[in-house]
Amino acid sequence: MGQGTAVVVGVGSDRGLGAALARRFAKEGLRVILAGRSARRLDAVAAAIESAGGLVLARAGDATREADVVALFDLAAAGGDLRLVVYNVGGNAVTPLLHAEADVFESIWRQNALGGFLVGQAAVRNMLPKKEGTILYTGATASLRARPPFTAFASAKAALRAVAQGFAREFGPQGIHVAHVVIDGVIKGDYARRNFPGFLRAKGRDGLLNPDAIAESFWALHRQQKSAWTHELDLRPFKEPF
Repeated sequence: MGQGTAVVVGVGSDRGLGAALARRFAKEGLRVILAGRSARRLDAVAAAIESAGGLVLARAGDATREADVVALFDLAAAGGDLRLVVYNVGGNAVTPLLHAEADVFESIWRQNALGGFLVGQAAVRNMLPKKEGTILYTGATASLRARPPFTAFASAKAALRAVAQGFAREFGPQGIHVAHVVIDGVIKGDYARRNFPGFLRAKGRDGLLNPDAIAESFWALHRQQKSAWTHELDLRPFKEPF
């Protein structure tokens, strides 16, 4: 693939999707910039990638703060050719509508839709001069339908999906590939182990999405030829009903 830069926004646990994406991109020889809120977690993921021979930088920050996003992409620009950006920030909470607090609702929207807009805007500005690059957004089942008690999350993920569509329609004709990936199921990682242990046991073997398998699909999207781009892809375990 040759030298270039990838930015992964939303990297947490070393067993999460963000870390899996970073490992996959580094494996291809890309210089990977990790972004997330926890410097400790970022450093752990970066150390593992470096030990495997990858090129990686870590920068802690908040994707909902424009100044942090601008600084992140200034760092990416200093490294040269920006080829791939993934917005993998989530942000979810149990929010029964009659008990949902306005600040929680707004926070979930900011983490998903506003952050996705800020990162997409900064990425496009970097990529447009060369008229090439890939921007990928991590969606969820909630991107397509609202199901209580997660209506706030669904409204935010649906908004992120609209952001992705807007960027794709405006900048796709100028060479920027924008895609939205619906993760229809639970990812096998620390977040699910910590918050849904009973659900994990009920799903059993192969009932959850493997982060490394998801990362392969993200990489395949990046490698698509312009004559046959995918805008939306849905991924789910073979056991998952839909």
